[in-house]
Amino acid sequence: MRPILPALFVGIFTLAATPATEAETFIVDQAHTKVGFKVRHLGISSVEGHFDKFEGTIEADPENLEDLVLSATVEVGSVNTGNEKRDEHLRSPDFFDVEKYPTMTFKSAKVKKDGDELEVKGELTLHGVTKEIELELEIGGVITDPWGNKRMGLSGSAKIDRQEFGLSFNQILETGQLMVGDEVKIQLEIEAVQKK
Repeated sequence: MRPILPALFVGIFTLAATPATEAETFIVDQAHTKVGFKVRHLGISSVEGHFDKFEGTIEADPENLEDLVLSATVEVGSVNTGNEKRDEHLRSPDFFDVEKYPTMTFKSAKVKKDGDELEVKGELTLHGVTKEIELELEIGGVITDPWGNKRMGLSGSAKIDRQEFGLSFNQILETGQLMVGDEVKIQLEIEAVQKK
């Protein structure tokens, strides 16, 4: 039995000495990423928009995305709904108040992986208010592009109540409907490239 013990100890120390796969840093590629939103209008349709200026990083081991850490900063003044008059109203104190609150940020805190789905909980800071939200992300994949760059793709969404972030401007119509819905759907298409 004794010869087994040295072999056992060697095996244990060999495992202990094997380095864990380190997380890699991926930079969000603005040219291939969309940070969008959708909100009800007049109770009968929806308005969609996006932000033109943002940055973000993903710290992750591509083989174990459950350890993923996502950080992002969005310049809310870059809001774009395709209508400049509406965009100026969104930048005003009635909504984002960009002079006082120029950015919104997100930092993930906990990730749960189920197949190709990620449940990402983290803190969103918007309009001076920080709340925990949950992103539902789908893993598009991790590949090496034709130029030798490792890339990661994620798609997903989250729902927030804008009232909880102090974005309370509204009007009640004669029909009883709100001019602008309280629920905002955040829509994400993310492509990130490995930092070199």
